[in-house]
Amino acid sequence: MKLEDQELSLGAEDYSLLTDLYQLTMAACYAGEGLAQQPASFELFVRHLPNNFGYLIAMGLAQVLDYLEKFRFTPAGIEALQATGIFEDAPAQFWEILANGRFTGDLWAVPEGTAIFANEPFLRVEAPLWQAQLVETYLLNTINYQTLVATRAARMRDVAGDKATLLEFGTRRAFSPQASLWAARASMAAGLDATSNVLAALKLGRKPTGTMAHALVMAIAAVSGSEQDAFTAFYRYFPNSPLLIDTYDTLRAAEGLAKRVNAGEIQVTGVRLDSGDLVALSQKVRSLLPDAIIFASGDLDEYEIARLKSAGACIDGYGLGTRLVTGTPVNGIYKLVEIDGIPTMKQASNKATYPGRKQIYRQTIEGKFTKDRLSLASESPLDSEHPLLQLVMKQGQRLQLPEALENIKKRTAATVASLSDSTRQLNDPTPLPVEISEALQQLKQATQQRHKLEASSKR
Repeated sequence: MKLEDQELSLGAEDYSLLTDLYQLTMAACYAGEGLAQQPASFELFVRHLPNNFGYLIAMGLAQVLDYLEKFRFTPAGIEALQATGIFEDAPAQFWEILANGRFTGDLWAVPEGTAIFANEPFLRVEAPLWQAQLVETYLLNTINYQTLVATRAARMRDVAGDKATLLEFGTRRAFSPQASLWAARASMAAGLDATSNVLAALKLGRKPTGTMAHALVMAIAAVSGSEQDAFTAFYRYFPNSPLLIDTYDTLRAAEGLAKRVNAGEIQVTGVRLDSGDLVALSQKVRSLLPDAIIFASGDLDEYEIARLKSAGACIDGYGLGTRLVTGTPVNGIYKLVEIDGIPTMKQASNKATYPGRKQIYRQTIEGKFTKDRLSLASESPLDSEHPLLQLVMKQGQRLQLPEALENIKKRTAATVASLSDSTRQLNDPTPLPVEISEALQQLKQATQQRHKLEASSKR
């Protein structure tokens, strides 16, 4: 029996196998039926926005491009597939395309940081059928998760305002170590200032940020001193970091620090409140330490930030974790829309899709988005419209260098500012109207009619 790999780490050489089994079994069928190299188009979109979301912020394209560029099947990977016994009857052509294959298609996508609505493609893959099929799982994984985190981050920034400092603290709550890196990236690209994830920060060319833990206070207080001694020790080595003051008694800690500040013994640049009545505590701490920056943390989200602000809390920044990196999923789907020039669509009840390769045209008037038009890719923009889907990869090669995180952050901010107040509101938002073009409606009707004729002819 082969030894198990308990580490389950992921490298670029594993990308092709990080997929669902049925992607591979379908690719084998395509090969056997002579369909593998047929030109196909798939689109990734959501049917519905999550509850109480007026928009989604597209994110994850950078990882999609990296994945598609490095997509290969290694000899060891092919051997491992063969050893499963699942593919004993697969045609020889299947193994040939895996051994020699890479991603050779085109990719159209909306830029990261762009607001997207129901039925609008985040991206479109145009490639030989077997390639476009096999990449589905990974594309959905990165787009769905990063879009969820980016949208939560954008909403939190929108509610907190431009002046508040927002820190990503979600690593310990993210769904995996890999997800923690993606969450840190998505949150900063969508408006947060920094992350406590050291690896993510360094990989992204940023400086990690954070405060201190309750354990330091408890350890020093128990072994050699008091809570104030712990503050002194921490400031000895990290003089500009906020102090965590709610280990025992928040107000007593603040009063002790205030006395020492007034006596010239210590300078307090900031404090963090992690529990209790954050409104009342922050107001009292502000009166005791008027020059200190006050951070709050502890299962905060955009709704709690809004409540704290309306209640008059004296909070300058927020540490955001669990509710930023988890929550109602973005339920993106990936559907075949065209094969060999023939439009296709799913017609199942409540899950019908629009056929054909599509484009999103966004209308902007006086700096505000007024409506979107979902059209066929062959249609042209109308007055005040601009296309959202852009060609970002041609024949398996990306067309531009990776975009700087700061540029995506600016786009996100500009995008949110261009949405109406009713679309941005937290409760019962009104998404931007999405008009279906007449040509797309006609294609849908024609495709439905074609399916009916095909079905009746085989009875």
